[in-house]
Amino acid sequence: MTIAVGENMPSGTFGIMTESGPGALSTSDLFSGKKVVLVSVPGAFTPTCSMNHLPGYVDQIDALKGKNVDTVACMAVNDVFVMDAWGKDRGVGGNVMMLADGNGEYVGALGLEMDASGFGMGIRGQRFAIIVDDGKATHVAIEAPGQFEVSKVEAILEAL
Repeated sequence: MTIAVGENMPSGTFGIMTESGPGALSTSDLFSGKKVVLVSVPGAFTPTCSMNHLPGYVDQIDALKGKNVDTVACMAVNDVFVMDAWGKDRGVGGNVMMLADGNGEYVGALGLEMDASGFGMGIRGQRFAIIVDDGKATHVAIEAPGQFEVSKVEAILEAL
């Protein structure tokens, strides 16, 4: 079942890169007591994700913070090394947390996985953005296949 507004975010763990190498971040540590914008992309280094989706959030970080967002996090079904390299390539710095959902377990728990086998990418996460307030989904924006409208930063800023 797909996550819906008013529901608690499922528990899980993401891979993150730390100063000492690969680490883990629990959803409790990510969401508890915070307002978080969780953005999902089908894949690091893919065209729309790299040229539009992630850069929009990086460029608008001050506007997001101005709307009381504590954390902006970008997740993809990629490993922690790829997510770290992509974040460096896109210049996210400390502005956007790069989360690896390497086995697609979290997108599965959200009910937002997709089969991209036809593109040689296997199971991935759909393109979406969720506003989370203290662990509860307050806005869920899931893109239709091939679309990039409801999860882009401008739409999320309006929803905030």
